Amino acid sequence: MNNNSSVDYDFLQKITDIIERNLSNEQFGVSELAAEIGMSRSNLLRRVKKNTDKSVSLFIREIRLKNALTILSESSLTVSEVSYKVGFGSTSYFIKCFHEHYGYSPGETNKSSNEDEKETDIIVPISKKPRVLLWVLVVFFIAVISLFIVYSITKKTQNVHEKSIAVLPFINDSGDSSNVYIINGLMESVLNKLQKIKDLKVISRTSVEKYRNSSKSIPEIANQLGVRYIIEGSGQKIGDQILLNIQLIEANTDNHLWAEQYNRKVNDIFILQNEVATNIAKEIQVIITPEEEKRINKTPTDNLVAYDYFLKGLDQLYKGDYDNLNKALINFKKAIEHDNNFARAYADVAITYYMLDAGQNEQKYSAEINTYSDNALLLDPQLPQSLISKALFYMYSAEYDLALPYLEKALEYNPNSVVAINTLSDFYTKYSPNTEKYLEYALMGIDLDIASHDSITASFIYLHLSNAFIQSGFQEEAEYYIHKSLVYNPKNLYSQYVKAFIQFARDNKLKKLKKQLLETLSKDTTRLDIIQEVGKINYYLRDYEDAYHYYGKFIAITEAYNLDIYKAEDAKIGYVLSEVGLKEKSEEYFEDYLDYAMNDKSIYSNLSLAVYYSYINDTGKALEHMKIFSQQENYHYWTILFLNIDPLVDNIKEMPEYLRLYEKIDTKFWRKHNSIRQSLREKGLI
Repeated sequence: MNNNSSVDYDFLQKITDIIERNLSNEQFGVSELAAEIGMSRSNLLRRVKKNTDKSVSLFIREIRLKNALTILSESSLTVSEVSYKVGFGSTSYFIKCFHEHYGYSPGETNKSSNEDEKETDIIVPISKKPRVLLWVLVVFFIAVISLFIVYSITKKTQNVHEKSIAVLPFINDSGDSSNVYIINGLMESVLNKLQKIKDLKVISRTSVEKYRNSSKSIPEIANQLGVRYIIEGSGQKIGDQILLNIQLIEANTDNHLWAEQYNRKVNDIFILQNEVATNIAKEIQVIITPEEEKRINKTPTDNLVAYDYFLKGLDQLYKGDYDNLNKALINFKKAIEHDNNFARAYADVAITYYMLDAGQNEQKYSAEINTYSDNALLLDPQLPQSLISKALFYMYSAEYDLALPYLEKALEYNPNSVVAINTLSDFYTKYSPNTEKYLEYALMGIDLDIASHDSITASFIYLHLSNAFIQSGFQEEAEYYIHKSLVYNPKNLYSQYVKAFIQFARDNKLKKLKKQLLETLSKDTTRLDIIQEVGKINYYLRDYEDAYHYYGKFIAITEAYNLDIYKAEDAKIGYVLSEVGLKEKSEEYFEDYLDYAMNDKSIYSNLSLAVYYSYINDTGKALEHMKIFSQQENYHYWTILFLNIDPLVDNIKEMPEYLRLYEKIDTKFWRKHNSIRQSLREKGLI
């Protein structure tokens, strides 16, 4: 063995020992290994790639799998136990990786190692073979289903917040259907008061509404909603009396922890609501701060006639269709006529006007939204609905930055407000991109509200969340949520090709990525987004003829329909056009790209200019712009994954200054990644 080989062997042995010392730590990844061995992440990536032709993440995974094989062969531990012992947080993902690496499932480990011996010792009569095969298949499917159930239950249990609750729709015990709105109002009020408690996770009304007439058991509902406790209620109004029955149930055991029957006069309705919410909180030992207690005990109005109109309007508002929204407006305004200091009624008028205008070509209620939200804020500046109504006005007027403080205040006063959380999530993905905050609010929103969405919408919600995770370097989380997206809608082509990119982030195999994208494209050959993605991967593979095959289609369609899309890709298209001899057309694309880069207001402007100047061999300007970009924060994972293999940077990528700047960009990204991970962990979101 020569000296270099010996050094390389010692290096690989050393990092293998470090990985094995941290085997059961599923969070131990590339950044952690680099820190332990005292190397920069970039140098570690290059050295492992040079000696093994594998990415570091793949090298770590194979060490985990090698140890798993040994444990499975030498112990009686279950597959699930082994998966956690070697650092896989997901049993199903462990099984998938194990099968891909060894060609058989973990459960077949001993069988596989003794396969030849078994074939010699056991002779199956021809007449018995079909029956044996049937039993093998039955046992196999039972094992797979069992593993899936264990994984689902384990995952769900891990995600269940210790103090989490769902208030199911209350049942109207009265034969008089006209009183339904009162019982619904009681349910809404109890829910709203519980939502003000930060120490409690409370599922949204829209999510629980789907269980109004459900035949599902309490454990089934709780499992779907991810909660520990369920509140069931029923009641009726008889004359001036309200009868209300409440039960608190521990969901996983279906055990009734507490039940109470209330008999109150109608004019004691606010005392009743406070008493119910407070008793529930006490039973599950929730911490209520003095400020929260004040907000819980606050009476919305002293006028019972006004409150009755308000409850009618609220019931209609939740139905959400155009006719009911207009009826809700009438009732809210009647409530205001009877009590012109009724802040919640003013706020809900503004919110109703906003909903009436949503999605309309002609928006006509701007003045009304502004006026009623201002009145609500004047009367009660701490009422979450007052703050949300004003935020919606600013969103309506496209003054997004002005909406932000109102949304944040609304969430402070109502930590379980799905409207505030989901609007903040949209804000940080559409209007002021910030992956860390988007992830935080998106995870909170899914936790409280995912059950309210149909399968198509849920699939896209999980897709966006997966995309946000992978853009911040969270490979396993991204894989988990893209799987959920495809469970909700297996035909979601966006999710299919995002899944392919997530897998590329794991293994860095461009040819495999191309194959997966082509499979997705075959399901809808008109998809321009996928066509240009296939062209791009061929470009990275430096297969310019094949890249032009797809980019050519993309160009033909965009020019035919005058589409001005994917301008950030113009340089890649221009490069391919140059390589296939279409110099004049190439120059047009580079001119457009330069114009795009110079006018780009995003953080990527200087990186785009660096790429352009590298291509025209103005290396000084290229490195100057790259240096400016290296000062940025919150750039996507794709930046560091694809930059080094981009043909456009060939003229600078061997220069010491480029290597220094790339390492700085890489290090900053993973430092930010670790910061985001720590923040999400502290908030219990991952």
